[in-house]
Amino acid sequence: MGDLDGPVVLLVIAGVLLVAAAGVALVLLLRLLRARRVLREAGVPVENKLAFWGALIYVISPVDLLPDPVYLDDIGVLLLALRALHTAAERSGLPAGRRTGAC
Repeated sequence: MGDLDGPVVLLVIAGVLLVAAAGVALVLLLRLLRARRVLREAGVPVENKLAFWGALIYVISPVDLLPDPVYLDDIGVLLLALRALHTAAERSGLPAGRRTGAC
């Protein structure tokens, strides 16, 4: 069994990294959903919400820039959408405490 120790360890490490990346993507998706709810309540115009819908479609879509086990592209798209929503919240005059609670 000594010959299998190296590949098994590498597979376990790769599995842990994939689960961690999927967890980060899930957390960012949940933050994006909360940010959308707050912006809807604040009356942010529809055109500023396109980042939300674009990011959601990209994350759900089977077409990715990187293969699905690698969630770096999904995480990047979610981060860009959160930044765009944060900027839209600032422009709409949403109070800072309300923004930080949502994002």
